[in-house]
Amino acid sequence: MNAVSWSIFVALLKELKAAGRRSQRGAGGASTVLRGPAALGRPEAPCPSRTTERDVARGRSRRSPSRPGRLLTGPGPGPVPCRPPLGGRGPARGRGGAGAALAAGGTRRGAAAMLGAAGPFLRPPRRAGPEERRRRVAPLAASPPPAERGEEPLLRGIFEIGKRSCDVVLSARRLRWSPIVPESPAGDSSTVLQGEEEIIEMKDVFSVKLKRRRFVGQKRGGTLLGITIFKCLHKEENKLTDCAVHLNNLSEDHCNSWFRHLKEILNGFQNRPKSLKVFVNPSSHKREATHVYYEKVAPLFKLADIKTDVTVTEYEGHALSVLKECELQAFDGVVCVGGDGSVSEVAHGLLLKAQIDAGKGTDYIPAPVRASVPLGVIPAGTTNILAHTLYGIKHAVTATLHIVMGHIQPVDVCTFSTPSKLLRFGFSAMFGFGARTLALAEKHRWMPSNQRKDFAFIKTLADLKPEECELSFLPLQIPQEDSHENDRKKKGKNKKKGSKDQWHKIQGHFLNVSIMAIPCLCSMAPRGLAPNTRLNNGSMALIVVQNTSRTEFIKHLKRYASVKNQFNFPFVETYTVQEVKLQPRCISGLDAKENTYLNATSAEGNYPWNIDGDLMEEASEVHVRVHPQLINLYGVNTDDLESSKATCSCI
Repeated sequence: MNAVSWSIFVALLKELKAAGRRSQRGAGGASTVLRGPAALGRPEAPCPSRTTERDVARGRSRRSPSRPGRLLTGPGPGPVPCRPPLGGRGPARGRGGAGAALAAGGTRRGAAAMLGAAGPFLRPPRRAGPEERRRRVAPLAASPPPAERGEEPLLRGIFEIGKRSCDVVLSARRLRWSPIVPESPAGDSSTVLQGEEEIIEMKDVFSVKLKRRRFVGQKRGGTLLGITIFKCLHKEENKLTDCAVHLNNLSEDHCNSWFRHLKEILNGFQNRPKSLKVFVNPSSHKREATHVYYEKVAPLFKLADIKTDVTVTEYEGHALSVLKECELQAFDGVVCVGGDGSVSEVAHGLLLKAQIDAGKGTDYIPAPVRASVPLGVIPAGTTNILAHTLYGIKHAVTATLHIVMGHIQPVDVCTFSTPSKLLRFGFSAMFGFGARTLALAEKHRWMPSNQRKDFAFIKTLADLKPEECELSFLPLQIPQEDSHENDRKKKGKNKKKGSKDQWHKIQGHFLNVSIMAIPCLCSMAPRGLAPNTRLNNGSMALIVVQNTSRTEFIKHLKRYASVKNQFNFPFVETYTVQEVKLQPRCISGLDAKENTYLNATSAEGNYPWNIDGDLMEEASEVHVRVHPQLINLYGVNTDDLESSKATCSCI
């Protein structure tokens, strides 16, 4: 064998080995035309191919030529165009290899002899088994049958999430993904890595945005990077926060298709507002309401694509006058940023507007109509009783997310009226100690908020005097198996026996009288001022504190801050009622000091009332009625909040 024949044999042998390797990889057989470096025996540059959804289902993925362990992603069918390997010039321009050797003077007989010597290498390559052909792609977790899941997949594609290529599946109820795990570099087919599946419930998603890279000053356009999903995350102590999940993919068509489907799902959720009327009280607490709204609330409204019309109130009663003239049908809800007094004014204005629109008079309303739009409460005051009752915490972001998510809670409302006119709509009221404390605090508005309230509390407690009045109430008709029956065992005391539809009267000296349609939670009373009532059970809690010593009364007040029963005193009586009438009685024979105390915080003999933290003065009898579920508030029942805590594993 001469030198030329030997070079032909070596080149042909290398060519046949390369063809066998490509056949085992499923890229061709012995008849594959070799070009460029492959014809010379040099290794050929790998050609990447696009991974499609069908490839994921079959366990295939494509690899980056520069980083063997990295998966390339991309939507749509078809392979990615591959550049010719370096030095590849096609068969007509090929230099070297078997063709060049034959052209250099090798005879046909010598070539046949060389092919015969290479016979053992021309055997058909062994077909790769299933395990060898399969790429190590982490399969999705076993999907539940359609009967259990209730939703079929709408879209399936590949995105990069947290620097990992993931197989993402979207249905109407949830978004789930699992990482695509590459095969090991050693090619060990016996080990298959299982990726963990992660899930986002679509009911927790409140916004979807296209993610783009923009230059400084660029407001539109930019390089598309993918999709960002914003979800509501439950944390400890009833707190909510927002969480962002980034789905990275550079394909415009792919991202736009997913974006449209996600927006359609979000638009299908009920009660989520698109337009809100907002009232901001800049004088609330430490004058922080404006800062709270523009720094914490407004960005979330903008992120959720909610349009807002903001009114910054300038005086007491400003929100009420605006609501009377406002066309509420243009809004999906009303939001108040402020304290208990501001919220009470806005709630009263909403219900009063509903009566005007319904053609009812506002002097006497025995059966009021429901408010037309829900009310949202952003806590920016001192005690924030209504916000604590709705959200379980004073947290502006939590309150905002409840509004954005459209969490609606129907709530009972009371009407406070005299025999001739309607005084106010409200949720709770105090007469006696609680009302006189508020009246004294209002007279010292020039003091800082906390100092003013502390001063008023201590001063009123030092001058503690009972109020003589007559109470009439109509007990609530409830079945005997009610779970709260034990809390009303004292109902039979100090009242005449009779049927449950009869009015009962109590007359005497009382330090404080509380009438509450909601539990009235706050930081100083974690169990609530009226823990035996609920937001929408159609009843009111009547709590009567009879005359006692200052020491015993302080013990009763301290119980509100603990888990002990604050009503377990002989001078405290509780009732569950539908209606209450309270008639103050003038006390005769008082000395000048006592008369000064009674009239120090009232004008012309009017008695102060504390209605939802707002001061009202009235001299005649006040009639209080409860109206079940008269208004919708953005929020949830705090009893449900305790059992819905979760953690986020999406980022």
